[in-house]
Amino acid sequence: MKKNERFDAFTILSSLLQQRTPLSYLLQGKTSFTPLTKEICFGVTRHYIRLEALANCLLNKRPKDISVWLCILIGLYQLHCLNIPDYAVVKETVALLDQLKKPWAKALVNAILRRYCREKESLLQTLSQHNAFIYGHSDWLIHRIQTSWPDNWQAILTANDCHPPMSLRVNQAKISATDYLAALETHGIQGSQCTFAPNSIRLKTPIAVYDLPGFSTGEVSVQDSAAQLAAPLLDVKPHQRVLDACCAPGGKTCHLLEIEPTLSLLALDIESTRLERVQENLTRLNLHATLQQGDALTPETWWNGRLFDRILLDAPCSATGVIRRHPDIKLLRTPQDIETIVQVQQQILAALWPLLAPGGRLVYATCSIMPEENEKQIARFIEQHPDCHHITTSQPWGHSTGHGWQILPGEHDMDGFFYSVLQKQNDLGD
Repeated sequence: MKKNERFDAFTILSSLLQQRTPLSYLLQGKTSFTPLTKEICFGVTRHYIRLEALANCLLNKRPKDISVWLCILIGLYQLHCLNIPDYAVVKETVALLDQLKKPWAKALVNAILRRYCREKESLLQTLSQHNAFIYGHSDWLIHRIQTSWPDNWQAILTANDCHPPMSLRVNQAKISATDYLAALETHGIQGSQCTFAPNSIRLKTPIAVYDLPGFSTGEVSVQDSAAQLAAPLLDVKPHQRVLDACCAPGGKTCHLLEIEPTLSLLALDIESTRLERVQENLTRLNLHATLQQGDALTPETWWNGRLFDRILLDAPCSATGVIRRHPDIKLLRTPQDIETIVQVQQQILAALWPLLAPGGRLVYATCSIMPEENEKQIARFIEQHPDCHHITTSQPWGHSTGHGWQILPGEHDMDGFFYSVLQKQNDLGD
């Protein structure tokens, strides 16, 4: 039987919308899905609010049946964004309803999609005056970003809807970035070295990881350039004890060990299944760390009492800096989520700080652009901990916020990240 790519996309999107399951989980390990299936999944999610506005213009009344509604959005996405002939899109989308055992809705979906084809120009002209269609984000999220970044909010919204680049981290212990670029060229793969992360290479066109020269032998890993800034900020020294809290999937763990393989590194994560992914990355790169399942909120359940020289806290966050990679965040995140996350971050910081040795360094990182999770979080922590000193060394990237550096989505084609470097004073007189 011929594989129905649109049915696969429907199944994934249905789970996303009804069970609120993130796309990353729904697609993880699924090698059978075709590029078109993935394109529809990410595209409908990325442009859901625009497609919703478009569908509302075409419908007298929104269908109560979620399957029919989703079929309409899948069809409209293909007609509006993909270079597929109109007749093929209409035919294949309507055919979905037979598989879904909803033949009664075929006439409705057919009529809506054909009307779009006939009235496309006038519809788009009408919708060009509507904020939902212009910005493609929920009202609350637009307002939060406007308030937080009044000079940058439109650029942030635009970046969120762009396709992200595929960035690589070259393993400096095995090959230089310059030599790896040359290796890419011999394989006909175009890339360029990134400005702020010396071992980062950005590909002109994404490819499958196992098509990368040296991937299986550990010469290179996939990691956004902004994420590669974390390990250097820790300024690790030989044989230091390091805690990588909330470590999965292990990109920063491996980067630290590529920089300094003699580290005694404890990689902590609350989920054992996520630690399996960390171990896979360590094995491929021929690196060693001690993996520990545990909750960063309760060190007493896993910590042996020996202080750490360095702690990397890649904190749980709203992930509002990586919407371009995870567009379902626009649909799944709520204002209440952010309030909850802020409380969890505050508790984790307080729980881990006593584990840091005097003179030690903690790097706080998020992939969020919300000041409550970043600048304000760190300002509050410093105020409450007299032995905490914020290192204010200037950086050539990001925006200085007073208590850290914020990279906004799309700046230098990087993901949105926040970093703050905290040092524990030897005594309060230092």
